[in-house]
Amino acid sequence: MEPPSSSSWVPKLFFIAIVFFFPYASSSSLHPLVVNSTVEHRNYTGISSFRVVNRRALLDCPWKNPYLQVTVKSSGNYTLSNEEFVSVTVSGVLHPSSDHWVAMISPSNSDVGACPLNEAGYLQTGDLSNLPLLCHYPVKAAFMSNDPDYLSCKKKECKKHHKKKSRSTPLKFSNPNTPLYAHISTTDSTATSMRVTWVSGSNEPQYVQYGNGKTLTSIVTTFSQEDMCSSVVPSPAKDFGWHDPGYIHSAVMTGLNPSSKFSYRYGSDSVGWSDQIQFKTPPAAGSNELRFLAFGDMGKAPRDASTEHYIQPGSISVVDSMIEEVKSGNVDSIFHIGDISYATGFLVEWDFFLHLISPLASKVPYMTAIGNHERDYIGTGVVYGTPDSGGECGVAYETYFPMPTPAKDKPWYSIEQGSVHFTVISTEHDWAPNSEQYQWMRKDMASVDRKKTPWLIFTGHRPMYSSDLLSVDPTFVAFVEPLLQQYKVDLVFFGHVHNYERSCSVYRAKCLAMPTKDTNGVETYDHNNYKAPVHAIIGMAGFTLDNFSEIVPSWSLKRVSKFGYGRVHATQEELKFELVNSNTRQAEDSFRIIKKAK
Repeated sequence: MEPPSSSSWVPKLFFIAIVFFFPYASSSSLHPLVVNSTVEHRNYTGISSFRVVNRRALLDCPWKNPYLQVTVKSSGNYTLSNEEFVSVTVSGVLHPSSDHWVAMISPSNSDVGACPLNEAGYLQTGDLSNLPLLCHYPVKAAFMSNDPDYLSCKKKECKKHHKKKSRSTPLKFSNPNTPLYAHISTTDSTATSMRVTWVSGSNEPQYVQYGNGKTLTSIVTTFSQEDMCSSVVPSPAKDFGWHDPGYIHSAVMTGLNPSSKFSYRYGSDSVGWSDQIQFKTPPAAGSNELRFLAFGDMGKAPRDASTEHYIQPGSISVVDSMIEEVKSGNVDSIFHIGDISYATGFLVEWDFFLHLISPLASKVPYMTAIGNHERDYIGTGVVYGTPDSGGECGVAYETYFPMPTPAKDKPWYSIEQGSVHFTVISTEHDWAPNSEQYQWMRKDMASVDRKKTPWLIFTGHRPMYSSDLLSVDPTFVAFVEPLLQQYKVDLVFFGHVHNYERSCSVYRAKCLAMPTKDTNGVETYDHNNYKAPVHAIIGMAGFTLDNFSEIVPSWSLKRVSKFGYGRVHATQEELKFELVNSNTRQAEDSFRIIKKAK
């Protein structure tokens, strides 16, 4: 039997890859507690259909199948370009099954034997199903049943129950050193400098060429398997989820003008150059107008029929909608407030995420806050001792997304753009009154010049207010909420809960003021007579959405469980927010905060 070919997108992985065909015997399905308990597992790395497949036991093959072959066709005949689809043909299968799948393994010398002892490692990530199949986790995979003709074989030889694992010829990348996936970020509030960060398979310094012939040399860094965290039981990042990241390059473009367009390219003559990319600097602190997008909990998903370790189903529609926003020229910056890639210890998925956001993040500043799935790990000095990062413990996040933070593993910072001062915190690091971060928060918000930047937006990952009470830490609220009130924070953005929820002007769970509708019917908060901050959960950017309970807290004014992101337009006297539905491109909610310029 030779089914029509199955296609799978191949990302740049900097290593030789190989495609395997895996027939296996079905064993137990997920434990009922895993299926039924979203509460228990909501903050862990989650369950996907492929993870279930990969946990089933691989039986030894008592019979040989001399006919089974796996071939891969690419445009370069076993030499892959940076990004392309490949056709995988599996022939000679004697007993087609819905359980059969093909997978890309990188590097090609990885151990693809059965490793039942890895089961304990998966327990850290909330996966309580049976046994891991492979010693090294597949990069990407596809079920053979994606080919509609695969299961319909009626030849007599198909009725024989023979099994054999088979592999293709190794596939090499034509240029594993190609520079890829640039994203930019601001370094200060002047908007006259911009950091460019990209990845490559080469550790030799590369360059950024920008403006009128200016050239900068990159600073090169990386991280290793030894940098990953682990416990008594090896973490995914330390063991079967590890994948070498190659090298991360960065350089800071200086001498720019605010609210201006420039172009750049990155790379070198030896490894190749990127295309010319046009980017936009944000407005400088104190200028009148700022337009930005904000969201949390996005992650990534494949654009083809393949499957991966962890998929966030709404991420593609959200990214596609934001790409159109950026093309319109009406976006000055983007804020992604935690749970960035959801790699959670399966390091290759950072490549998938960087590939997905590149059309956005290479053109406008992509600012981030750290979340539990980037940082949390057992015994590593964070507030929540859960294994949510899968052993990454912030290392991958801080390497890929260098923000203007005070030091390593102190992922808090502030930035001013236009009329807005952003205070960006880590909800995962100590925020108690005697902590370094708490003292920094207090000093930062006390120093804001409200004549220059009248709007103060406070943002981090875990919420203070949510209908999902299990996602709220009362101690965090008790310690930090008084600071928001004291320094008259206008708007608070949080994620972590995977939906959208907006509050009244709330303090200590009580509405101190309610919005009124303007002449256009838009709910408007009047901060000329400031009472309390407005809170908005914006964690609906990709992860499977959370439903709301029937109980509506008194402070909760709007609740939406649809994929999307926030669109904000801030002037000196008005801050307007719209919740954009990424599928319809329509606003599901909108509100204004107003105050007269001082």
